[in-house]
Amino acid sequence: MGFRETISKLEKQEKLLKISKPVSKKLEASGILKAVEPRPVLFEKIKESKFRVAGNVFPTKETVADYFGCKVNELIPVITKAIENRAKPEEVKKAPSQEAEMEKIDLDELPMLFHCANDGGNYISSGVVVSKSPEYGQNLDFHRCMQIGKNKFTVRIVRERNFDTFIKKQGEMPMAVCVGNGAEILVAAATSVEIGINELEIANALKPIRVVKAKTFDAFVPADCEFVLEGIIREKDRQDEGPFVDLTETQDIVRKEPVFEVKKITHRKDAIWQALLPGALEHKILMGMPREPTIYKKVNEAGIKCLDVNVSPGGCSWLHARVKIDKQNEEDGKTAIKAAFEGHKSCKHIFILDKDIDIYDSENVEWAMATRFQADVDFVMKDKEKGSSLDPSANPENHFTTKCGFDCTKSLVAKGKNYSKTEFPKVDLDKYLGKEKKAKK
Repeated sequence: MGFRETISKLEKQEKLLKISKPVSKKLEASGILKAVEPRPVLFEKIKESKFRVAGNVFPTKETVADYFGCKVNELIPVITKAIENRAKPEEVKKAPSQEAEMEKIDLDELPMLFHCANDGGNYISSGVVVSKSPEYGQNLDFHRCMQIGKNKFTVRIVRERNFDTFIKKQGEMPMAVCVGNGAEILVAAATSVEIGINELEIANALKPIRVVKAKTFDAFVPADCEFVLEGIIREKDRQDEGPFVDLTETQDIVRKEPVFEVKKITHRKDAIWQALLPGALEHKILMGMPREPTIYKKVNEAGIKCLDVNVSPGGCSWLHARVKIDKQNEEDGKTAIKAAFEGHKSCKHIFILDKDIDIYDSENVEWAMATRFQADVDFVMKDKEKGSSLDPSANPENHFTTKCGFDCTKSLVAKGKNYSKTEFPKVDLDKYLGKEKKAKK
């Protein structure tokens, strides 16, 4: 099941909001997507394009878990297993993603959204970038692309990531931007794995996929995506990129970024463009969730039994992580803090919590901090180091920030009051209220 099949399933379940009135790709479509979030939307008529647009397709962990046929609390093991047990996808000669080809490259014909006032231009925000290195092989990741002409984008490349390594070594290289993918490809592209690992094999381990040779260079692209834009990116050819809304819901700065020249565009005959609202729920889920398995792994490797991880939306699904452990020793909380930062180096604040705390309930987490945390004992502050470029409060020149951890676990031996919440007796209300209770329902 891919992007197209997911939309069909949502329609059959009557969860898809179909909008038949003409909608503009500039500000109007994004405004509607945000207003109805997290409900999925299909725009059947875009004023500036012949293609339809769908958004809010994977806005929650529940929708992603449903896609993979598992429960929310099983997502971390499922993704971890796929990373560790990668599988080569099926290679095909013909693919839906190459059914049709634009005769003339004109990016204005695509329904790329202009999301927010003051944005630098129309953006591809859901595009999965496929690249290949002679040394390391294929790579799959996300890079936002801002349209700067009929056939060109500027591409935001985060420094010291795998694709940055590729382009610095090659200077000029082919790449493809694939739009309209299923959750297996989106999640795989967002994972942080060692250079040289082909994320398409992670995607295939999550859910079987097919791949096809790209039209203009020796690499494989998803066979069942909606659009494939192929071309050349040049490291030294740089133009302004931005402003753009990032995960923190703030507008990012303008930078000089490499230019991507599009040479070929293929697509399904009745292609649907995948919109992904920047800074909104779907963006946060797809960025933050794939960091949870890496934190989970590092904490367990440190000898602490990690039960669950939530890279929480309140922390922009990037800067905060809540880690649930089965505490066995008094130092386990601090050990887990150190390990969690190793698992997600862009994280700013780590919260370690006991197994009785619901890490998806902010009130429950705050209660644990209020009753189990003492700053002079349980607070861990690191020396200034490089953090995330997404953090508006970090040093704008080098992104240095102060990272800290909060050990909100209870002491193994209570010296005063008990650390656990007292439970009230469970009663059968029907026995006491009967028909009155049922009437109120």
